[in-house]
Amino acid sequence: MDPADFCPVPSHEPTSDTHAADVLRAARTIAVIGAHVALMKAAFYVPEYLAEQGYRVLPVNPRFVGRELFGEPVVATLADIAEPVDFVNVFRRSDRVMDHVDEVLGMRPAPRVVWLQLGIRNDEAAERWLATGIDVVQDRCTLADHRRLIAPRG
Repeated sequence: MDPADFCPVPSHEPTSDTHAADVLRAARTIAVIGAHVALMKAAFYVPEYLAEQGYRVLPVNPRFVGRELFGEPVVATLADIAEPVDFVNVFRRSDRVMDHVDEVLGMRPAPRVVWLQLGIRNDEAAERWLATGIDVVQDRCTLADHRRLIAPRG
């Protein structure tokens, strides 16, 4: 599937497996808001897994600027990323997602997708992104979906 062919899913509808797989197949570079240095946190081991699968993972967390994660320097905000990203993967509580709406909307070029990790949902934020043509995946785990839908079987 050509990434330009993404059809945004309304935020109140669950993302299909096919759509999630298409997003993961099309992506090469992923910005991770809330990336963490603690090995036992999903915000560390999920992006680490993605990096091991060949994605370029750009960690974003102002608490860890100056450190390196997944072979990349940690930056404070999405504005500190000077290259296009395919999607923004969010590891923030649902009630903090609105804090990042304008930050995502300010990215040039805009990412094709914002992916809110498993347990994270914010329909207001999703509607704002969808209104500008940015696709949204909510309440799904990139690691679990990649393993189940993309990773080679065997």
